[in-house]
Amino acid sequence: MGTLLKVENLVIELSTTKGVAPVIDDLSFELQAGQTLSFVGESGCGKSMTALGIMGLLPEKVGRIASGSILFNGEDITKATDDRLREIRGNDISMIFQEPMTSLNPVFSIGEQIAEVLRRHQKLEKAAAWAQAIELLDAVRIPDAKRRASSYPHQLSGGQRQRVMIAMALACEPRILIADEPTTALDVTIQAQIFDLLEDLRAQTGTAIIMITHDMGVVAEIAERMIVMYAGRMVEQGQVDHVLSHPRHPYTKGLIDCVPHLMATLTEQRAELTEISGIVPSLAEFGQDTCLFASRCHLANQQCLQARPTEQHFNEQQLVACWRAGEV
Repeated sequence: MGTLLKVENLVIELSTTKGVAPVIDDLSFELQAGQTLSFVGESGCGKSMTALGIMGLLPEKVGRIASGSILFNGEDITKATDDRLREIRGNDISMIFQEPMTSLNPVFSIGEQIAEVLRRHQKLEKAAAWAQAIELLDAVRIPDAKRRASSYPHQLSGGQRQRVMIAMALACEPRILIADEPTTALDVTIQAQIFDLLEDLRAQTGTAIIMITHDMGVVAEIAERMIVMYAGRMVEQGQVDHVLSHPRHPYTKGLIDCVPHLMATLTEQRAELTEISGIVPSLAEFGQDTCLFASRCHLANQQCLQARPTEQHFNEQQLVACWRAGEV
């Protein structure tokens, strides 16, 4: 497996009413071909903004890449033209968004919408695009795909709409698929089916997956590597089994302790369910030269309140940004 995506020292700034804030602050990571990488953290930690930065879809006028690079197959796409970015989106990197009903057009059938992607990016004729749209619906396990292709979004269940979004994202056989909380509004049975589907498609096509979630249970289910984000910063990353069994950052441990079945699996004795006190800092506090988790951390000391933690390796398996990592 080669390195497909390499993000180095990425800083994404967002203009707010209180000034400019680094919503992504010095983020670096790599994604290998065929790998599943998960970003995890509470809402507002920068997970989705990372995905939008990779896709070149940052909010107009208020969002920008201030520094750093995003190398896709060796090409720095932070310097790409709008035309080049449009070429990459869909063809090479695709994204599944949280809520299908806001992404699907209610006045066109699902078959028409998938076929439009194929006509635009693959230059297929109308009949060929329609035929391939049906094949894609069948591939994502939509029952009676030929008939369902003529259905409109409102005629499908939530799980079926999400499968349509996956079919659209995979239409051009992208090298990378970004899934942003793809099962948030679905019940647990449908969630499991969607995860199984994504894993099967990854195995069959070799597509690398970036999974964005707030749920450590999802990470344990689907990912090989994980990155824990907090207030726009990477606080821990590594192989999923190492991080879940030996978390080195207090925030990572707090997220794990909030998931009962993970606690039962990864600890000898089931502990009392815990919660992480406090809330994520406001954007106005992002970028401060301190540990931004300190106000919520029971291990915090003066050093945490005065200096930004440096990144350190543990057993060559985990990278952690915490002054007290050895004590977690």
